[in-house]
Amino acid sequence: MVGLTALLAAAYLGLLAFKALATAAVLRRDPPAQAAPAAPAAAHGLNEVAILQPILGGDPRLGEVLAANLAALPQARFVWLLDEDDAGGQAVADALAAAHPQVRIERHRLPAAAAGVNPKTWKLVCALPRLREPVALVLDDDARLGAGALAQMLRALERADVVTALPYYLDDDAAAGRLLAQFVNNNAAMTYLGGLPFAAPLTLNGMCYAFRPARLREWGGLAPLLDQLADDLALATLVRTRGGRLHQSTAPVAMRTAIAGGAHYVRQMHRWMLFARLLLARQRPATRIAIGLLQGLPPLLLAALLLTTALAPQATTLALAAGTLALRAAVLCGLQRRATGRVRHRPLLSLCAELLQPLHLLHATCVRSIRWRTRRYRVLADGRFRAQ
Repeated sequence: MVGLTALLAAAYLGLLAFKALATAAVLRRDPPAQAAPAAPAAAHGLNEVAILQPILGGDPRLGEVLAANLAALPQARFVWLLDEDDAGGQAVADALAAAHPQVRIERHRLPAAAAGVNPKTWKLVCALPRLREPVALVLDDDARLGAGALAQMLRALERADVVTALPYYLDDDAAAGRLLAQFVNNNAAMTYLGGLPFAAPLTLNGMCYAFRPARLREWGGLAPLLDQLADDLALATLVRTRGGRLHQSTAPVAMRTAIAGGAHYVRQMHRWMLFARLLLARQRPATRIAIGLLQGLPPLLLAALLLTTALAPQATTLALAAGTLALRAAVLCGLQRRATGRVRHRPLLSLCAELLQPLHLLHATCVRSIRWRTRRYRVLADGRFRAQ
């Protein structure tokens, strides 16, 4: 059993080291902007940015997050895309617009998307003809972006067609929210950055990305993507098929989503894993194998390592398991500090988040329907969805 435990530890740490070294190389080459404000020259360019935010009421921190962006990016023009029947979201938007008269804020109340139409994409389709600025930034209503990070994205946009930020999660008050945060903070940097030394980005982070509206209009706009559930994957596919360039920036964007208990956490993870399966299905066999080895295998190796240790708790196996967990924590803490400016590691929750990944993937494999907002949808193999 000692030999098997040693083999599992070596395999897990080998894969972790490979991903971490590749990620660290990207972070050294393109150091992320932290909370520091943008330089005056860069801040001046923010006047030419329209920030599109599809907004949905209900999150108790909605007003706090929107206000933080208004304070951080006062030079930009904010375009808030609201549902006609969302009284809560409208009330928050109206109060903030009244409290920040110095910021350019436009509020647009839009009718509900039709059945089989992605609500977020629908709002963006409605907003695209209204844009006058040369640059647009799509920012989720639970995301916070600093001026330095936006300036970093704008510089990258000079040599790319779509630039996406690197997400990390702030801790939530509830345990389920902290568990979700650990999943993202364990994986985001190594998932989005770890493959860049070897290949172009496969997709983009839909929570925060910048693009030039004129180029998107040349490609036919977003209307052809309305029937796709994973709007970020759909846009990335459009860019790649048109010969455009995606750029994965190290610019950090902070996320905080109120997770109302374990059931909400499971639904969120199910959606993300289902989206990951849609991405995987569109890749070549060699790419699928690489993703499986680098992303899917490590949690299984770690679970097997802990299981063999529990079955044969000898001094050697215990030392191997403890050493593996200590090195894992050190790597994650180091990458989090480099990518986000501080350590965000919670040892027990981080470990649980990794060990649960295979179960979430199995759930997404077996259950192809999701609950989104107030409806349930059946997700089709081509990324479209149908109401149930």
